[in-house]
Formats: sequence, structure tokens, C-alpha cells
Amino acid sequence: MASPLFDLSGKVAVVTGSSKGIGKSIALHLALQGAKVVVSSRKKPACDEAAAEIRKAGGEAIVIPCNISDKAQCENLIAETRKQLGPVDVLVLNAASNPYYGPTDKMPDEAFTKIMQNNILSNIWLINLCATDMRAKKDGSVIIVSSIGGLRASTVIGAYCISKAADMQLARNLAAEYGPDNIRVNTIAPGLVTTDFARALYEDPNKRAAREQATPLRRLGAPDDIAGLAVLLAGKAGAFITGQTLIADGGTTIGG
Repeated sequence: MASPLFDLSGKVAVVTGSSKGIGKSIALHLALQGAKVVVSSRKKPACDEAAAEIRKAGGEAIVIPCNISDKAQCENLIAETRKQLGPVDVLVLNAASNPYYGPTDKMPDEAFTKIMQNNILSNIWLINLCATDMRAKKDGSVIIVSSIGGLRASTVIGAYCISKAADMQLARNLAAEYGPDNIRVNTIAPGLVTTDFARALYEDPNKRAAREQATPLRRLGAPDDIAGLAVLLAGKAGAFITGQTLIADGGTTIGG
């Protein structure tokens, strides 16, 4: 018999950036626990493919494309979700941008602005759009996919790391604001996960081997390693967790 602590039956979950990688895995596993999932990213064909995989596995999923850099599209994402499935119970903010790889003194202003808008401001937009319904129900879970980059220095993805540290603080602030209404706000901080988004950090065999050697579990992460934490935070199993950052990095940040 499955534990009711992980049962998400009847919950409506929106997952941004869920056509591939970590977001796709989160959407799949939320759906397999009974949630009605909205698959969303910029490109509809990729979303359709991901949603089809979820339905084939036995889950329920619809597609609502959204470019998170556009506030009107974010508003449409939540309005359409409410129209088709009902109010949002679980909001997973996985979509993010990192258009620049290199030292900070060479970074264009527009790259920094894009990172801050897509990785922080868009999260605020989407949370605000869901907060009224969550407050009315006295229940809700917001999960921001951050990164251990928010805890460590980087000489090549510094602005991205700044944005991910800001996401952690955003979760703490909103957990305090929304806690009286039983809305939990947390972040998940993955280590290096083998996705297209992080390819520049592991595609070189020597860099990958060095990273694996520096990780106590001696491997890089997979999207499913992150999805389980989202399932935990989405429902009763995580009902007493808020304002926290859950790290899933194979032990990278502890050294050893």
C-alpha cells in the first residue's frame, strides 16, 4: 500500500520549463502521484511530446506554452490553468536562463538583466498570480528549482549563481509572508545534473571526471534525483517544511 504522505490526487500542479530535463522529470513524477500537471515551456511541440510521455505512463497532463520573460504569457499560463483544471495547488518554478558563460567583467549588461528577470522576477510574477487562490484555500506549495551555484562561487556562471542565491532568499521571505495561510515556499538546489541546460559544465570528459572525483557519490546527478524532492515538498510529506533549501548534489558541497 502506498503512503498517503506522497499522494497528490486532485492537486493541480504547474511546472515551468517542463518539456525536458529536471522539469520534465518533476512533471512526470507529480503526475504519477496523482496530480493534474500543466507542462509548460516556450516551445509547444516539445511540451506536447513531454505531456504525451506523461499520459502514456498513466499520468494526467495538459500543455500551456509560456515564455516566462513575458508577463502577459505568465498571466495566461495561470489563467488558462484555472480555466481548464482549477486553481493551482503546486507551483514548480524550474524555467531559468543563463545566456552568458565567462568572467563577470566581460558580461554584457543585457545578459545580466535577462538572468535576473527570468530567474527571479518571473518567479515573483507567477507566485503572485497563484497566491490569491492558495490563500483562499489555506493550502499551497511553491517550489523553486535553484542550484548549489547559489551557495558557491563561480568564475564562469557568476550571474546565474547570484540569481540562484536570490531565489533562496525569495523563498525565505515568502515563506514568512505566506506561512500564516499554510502556503509553503521552498527551493531545491541541485548539484551538476546531466541536462542540456548544464552541458557546458560536463561535456568535456576531463572536467566531468574531475567533478565526479570531487563528489562523494562519485557521479553526476540525473533529473529523477531532483524529482523526488519535488514530490516530497508538493504534498503532505513536506507539510511542515517551508523557507528551506533542500540540496541534492551527491555531497559536492560537503567536500570529502
